[in-house]
Amino acid sequence: MMFQKNIVPLISCLLLVLIIFGPSVLAAQEHQQEPPPEVPEQTIDEEEFHQLIESVIEEREEEIDASELIEELELLRMRPLNLNTASASDLRRIFFLNDIQINNLIIHRQRFGNLISMMELQTIDGFDLEVIERIFPYVTVEEAVARRQFRMSDIVERGNSQYFLRYQRLFEEQRGFSPIDPDELEANPNARYLGSPYRLYTRYRFTYYNNISAGFTAEKDPGEEFFRGSQPYGFDFYSGHFYLRDVGIVKSLAIGDYQVQFGQGLTLWSGLAFGKSSETINIKKNGLGLRPYTSVDENNFMRGAGLTLQLGQMEVTGFYSGKYRDANVLELDTITQEALVITSLQQTGLHRTPRELENRNSVQETFMGSNITWRRPNFHIGVTGYYMELGAEFRRNLSFYNQFDLNQNTNWNTGLDYNYIFRNFNVFGEFSTSKSGGYAMLNGIMMSLDRRLSFSLLHRRFSPDYQSFLSVAFSENTRVSNENGVYLGMNARLSRQWSINAYADHFSFPWMKFRTYSPSRGYDYLVQVNYRPERRIEMYARYRIRNKPLNSPYIHSIRFLDDVIRQNIRLHVSYPVSPSFSFRNRVEWVGFEHGDRQQRGFMIYQDVIYRSFASPWAITARYAIFDTDGFDARIYAYENDVLYAFSFPFYSDKGHRAYIVARYRVNRNIDLQARLAQTIFTNRNEIGSGLDLIEGNTRTEIKAQMRVRF
Repeated sequence: MMFQKNIVPLISCLLLVLIIFGPSVLAAQEHQQEPPPEVPEQTIDEEEFHQLIESVIEEREEEIDASELIEELELLRMRPLNLNTASASDLRRIFFLNDIQINNLIIHRQRFGNLISMMELQTIDGFDLEVIERIFPYVTVEEAVARRQFRMSDIVERGNSQYFLRYQRLFEEQRGFSPIDPDELEANPNARYLGSPYRLYTRYRFTYYNNISAGFTAEKDPGEEFFRGSQPYGFDFYSGHFYLRDVGIVKSLAIGDYQVQFGQGLTLWSGLAFGKSSETINIKKNGLGLRPYTSVDENNFMRGAGLTLQLGQMEVTGFYSGKYRDANVLELDTITQEALVITSLQQTGLHRTPRELENRNSVQETFMGSNITWRRPNFHIGVTGYYMELGAEFRRNLSFYNQFDLNQNTNWNTGLDYNYIFRNFNVFGEFSTSKSGGYAMLNGIMMSLDRRLSFSLLHRRFSPDYQSFLSVAFSENTRVSNENGVYLGMNARLSRQWSINAYADHFSFPWMKFRTYSPSRGYDYLVQVNYRPERRIEMYARYRIRNKPLNSPYIHSIRFLDDVIRQNIRLHVSYPVSPSFSFRNRVEWVGFEHGDRQQRGFMIYQDVIYRSFASPWAITARYAIFDTDGFDARIYAYENDVLYAFSFPFYSDKGHRAYIVARYRVNRNIDLQARLAQTIFTNRNEIGSGLDLIEGNTRTEIKAQMRVRF
């Protein structure tokens, strides 16, 4: 217990020691050793990626799994794209690039031949030194090579395998794992979790360039049983895939678990997608069609098979998915024990108590559909359609505000998407309809008027009765329905060091919503000033204000809306103090107003980051102080974690938090990682609620991970 209480002070002292003595120690190391000849292990730590992930969390206000994005960048680091041969679809894997930049690069190759060096990119519109530095780890410039023959000997020799094993748990005891009297547990079986308090994750993946991928993923959540009771086969969730790309006329083949992404996400998009962020210009989605699924979200994926054929300028895709998923069961067949009526689909994927196990895999979900896309160098148009069916009657508990929600066990969606590029103008959009007769449409334009000035404009209109389970589009709502909006984004590069990003988004909701019992409208503004005096120094100041009205917090005979205004001011800086040692600092203030109710808060953190090509160690540590008036004034912040794991805590109430992440590279193929994090609250004696309740003011988490490459 004493050890747990002292974790934050220990990490704080470590930070102080690193700040004072780190530069001289590290400088001595660098003079004594030369970097090894092999390419050092790289990790994803881009400021832009952090900002993108934070923006998704702030919009959704829920945790996400961005491991697939990280993994895609890691694979590109291992096998960089050759800019002289990469196709447009290859280059879209680097989500830092937009279609205007990609199109200009391809036109440059057609006119002048292959690139000689990376610096030649500066002669192409849309590529400045900042962009080149951003994509540098993921691309190369080489002579064209012969087409791969996919011989088994070459696949075995040049293929890469990675195996992960991760352990995670809380030090403090939660109520769900605490001792209980057997008689009390027999009377209430759901009063405790059935399994152990640790999380266990394992994964294997084989890749051959970007042409072949095969692997499996398995996870056990805290509280779930493992190789006993309800889980006789070990892990609670298993996932596997086989993926083939660019082999003859087969553009992509997915077997097992996979994702499908087309258009702008109105009709069909599974998996993570970005919306509003500080990257104010890049508002367009690039649907990559069929993709392998390697995450642990137990719901948002396809299970079956999909195939895309390249027939000249036409791409034809067909897919089928059938899997069981969790649902709240209202009526059950007493003979077959199959669900007859369900009231909702669950998203948690947790199976820790008898009640949660009753709803596990209780209904079958079936999807089947297709896409046909006609592509030209600067233009494409695609048509997508799919049919969805649930294996039980879907009977929601509808009210006035959600009366247009899907309330039957079948649905279909069809949509048309387009994309056109003319010089430095990119026009795109999508129109979609559902079985209910509802519709959703989105149209936008991205334009680079000058090397120093770019704009984006987007209009969206989603009817209240548009229904879709697989839509992830640019919107203010988490779902694609009941919204109209106009977005304007701007990026101005005032000089090589200074730039400004800004957006204005005005939206309205023509029908009622949860906690909003009349039509409403709001706005969202962001301004960010960026200063980059040197390559490794990043500074920005951001101001954001958003208004999304809700029902008045006061009880009246007649409901009316009150403005809900949330403001954020953020100052952020990231800078090196030596080639291997860097700092990252942030100060953020938040203000919240709902009628007469107001909350304020702030958060300050200091990061210390050590990475050296000459050392097998890499260390990141943070110490943060926060003070907010309550949950409504919470502040989200991205935290470094072990590879392919993510931490997005929100800072609320009063206290301090610290964490340290360490990686040790045993050799070229094996590395070990560990993370220790603790939050200490100074104004509360309990953390969490229900079975997750911790009696005390500290919450401490440990993770340990091993990665083996061969």
